[in-house]
Amino acid sequence: LTIMGDASMEPNISPPDNTSQQDSLFSMTDVFLISLITGLFTYWFFFRKKKEKVPDLPKMQSVAAPVRDSSFIEKMKKTGRNIVVFYGSQTGTAEEFANRLSKDAHRYGLRGMAADPEEYDLSDLSRLSEIDKSLAVFCMATYGEGDPTDNAQDFYDWLQEADADLSGLRYAVFGLGNKTYEHFNAMGKYVDKRLEELGAQRIFELGLGDDDGNLEEDFITWREQFWPAVCEHFGVEATGEESSIRQYELVVHTDVNVNKVYSGEMGRLKSYENQKPPFDAKNPFLAQVTENRKLNEGGERHLMHLELDISNSKIRYESGDHVAVYPANDSSLVNQIGEILGADLDTIMSLNNLDEESNKKHPFPCPTSYRTALTYYLDITNPPRTNVLYELAQYATDAGEQERLRKMASSAAEGKALYLSWVVEARRNILAILQDMPSLRPPIDHLCELLPRLQARYYSIASSSKVHPNAIHICAVTVEYETKTGRLNKGVATNWLKNKVPDENRSNSLVPMYVRKSQFRLPFKPSTPVIMIGPGTGIAPFIGFIQERAWLKQQGKEVGDTVLYYGCRREREDYLYREELARFHQEGVLTQLNVAFSRDQAEKVYVQHLLKKNKENIWKLVNEENAHIYVCGDARNMARDVQNTFYEIVAEFGNMSQPQAVDYVKKLMTKGRYSLDVWS
Repeated sequence: LTIMGDASMEPNISPPDNTSQQDSLFSMTDVFLISLITGLFTYWFFFRKKKEKVPDLPKMQSVAAPVRDSSFIEKMKKTGRNIVVFYGSQTGTAEEFANRLSKDAHRYGLRGMAADPEEYDLSDLSRLSEIDKSLAVFCMATYGEGDPTDNAQDFYDWLQEADADLSGLRYAVFGLGNKTYEHFNAMGKYVDKRLEELGAQRIFELGLGDDDGNLEEDFITWREQFWPAVCEHFGVEATGEESSIRQYELVVHTDVNVNKVYSGEMGRLKSYENQKPPFDAKNPFLAQVTENRKLNEGGERHLMHLELDISNSKIRYESGDHVAVYPANDSSLVNQIGEILGADLDTIMSLNNLDEESNKKHPFPCPTSYRTALTYYLDITNPPRTNVLYELAQYATDAGEQERLRKMASSAAEGKALYLSWVVEARRNILAILQDMPSLRPPIDHLCELLPRLQARYYSIASSSKVHPNAIHICAVTVEYETKTGRLNKGVATNWLKNKVPDENRSNSLVPMYVRKSQFRLPFKPSTPVIMIGPGTGIAPFIGFIQERAWLKQQGKEVGDTVLYYGCRREREDYLYREELARFHQEGVLTQLNVAFSRDQAEKVYVQHLLKKNKENIWKLVNEENAHIYVCGDARNMARDVQNTFYEIVAEFGNMSQPQAVDYVKKLMTKGRYSLDVWS
């Protein structure tokens, strides 16, 4: 209308001698403009209506469908379950415990299901009371420095933000942790506390498993008290003894297309032949080893530096991240298991879940051969847990051996002690048990059902992506030791990596891998000083840190003090990256290079002794220059001793009491100025 008004004003401004001509002209213009504007307005009006109305219905449907699919409540109702056991698992142990608890339920007239929280909508916990005699159990492992496992991250985030009313929920929590770590069982403790805050009813006390001690015994002890509490709460009784119930049925394939058979892939069939990003735990990248060299000059151990080519993978990493590799078991161990059980390892088979409603259709990718399963999918080198011994006992034809297996699987004190000495401390794996019990010859398919999955191994990346964007470096030491039975046990991954050599044909040089992000990060400002403490292979991430600081310096950035405290046994034996460190020190990138050689003199010298020696400089860097502290390596002794040394330094130079000094260091951790990348 404004435009129309503006146009109708124009004739009044024009000269009088052209009036009649212009009137006629402008009336035509007006008609044209009115038609155009009306048409545009009409089109816009209806088009806009369509845009608002049409998506409404499909949008509602697309949102509703996943919720229905991811509702564990609907699944429990449909399958008659009343106990759900969620697991937060990084290495498979929490998942294994969850499966054992869900299997236990039938002894009490109840039905359980194990569930991955990543696959379900956990806000449905508020609806669990709709099911009679319902209970949620949480087997939660703690990863790294008090973090949730990858598959429990969403659940953790939801718990932090949730304001749900869980007053109808009954629950119990068993945490899996390691006392050598600073934040022992942080995830289990948090879930237990947070569920109570949201109104849920705890029906049994929090269980705290310690992997530095005897995690299996901790679980059994908690479990044998947990079920009586469940019985009392619901007014039910055990229906009988624990029984062996197969979870999977064997299907042997005599005529199968070889292209349909898994040969070691973690997820998608033929994913190793046809690689597609993004690469992760279920879709690892096959990286070629371009370098594999021995780092140490002497001694019994084999310390090595490997370089993995990640060109064209689109994999990105930062200094401090971890690389996960999927190893393979030693073929000689696999062959011996096949021989002792009289099995044809090349038989193609599938193990299919008898519970058709289960999300987990197979214990590992199927169809496959027994050889592939025992090589790539199953853990055959760790001592088996008590539930495996219990299930295997039925196959021992010698009464004494059967009784021994059942005793070790029992909750009796004598049985626990026998399991600890004969299996755990003697480091007997499944092959050793079969060798030492001649009458024990289980069917190979049941053994494959019982053994846990072979897990990825994590290594701190020993390179900077600023300097090596297309390569990831690993620093590792091969694990090899003699057991109490005189057997030679070898670490699966390190010995497998040791044999990965650069190969033009690629056949023996490929490593399935992916990158796991870490919180172990250099300071945002390059000018911030860093104090790095990493003896042995704990030096790995610091090689990456130093490379990055050198690169930043080359870019003209102001780089703060870069201080390293490194330790090894002997200077001429296992001083890792000696030449590289000397060069960085000479170039001024490495401000201080402090090295402790523990066995080169009568009295052992460790990194913490060098920290005490330079305590005044340490305090100045931390207190006045806001230095960041990084510790990498052994959690059980080194990390603890280093932390205690910092308590002493802070107490002395900060004029603080011991509790105040501890609080000071804890605050550094909270602020991200004291970071740990440790293992036990």
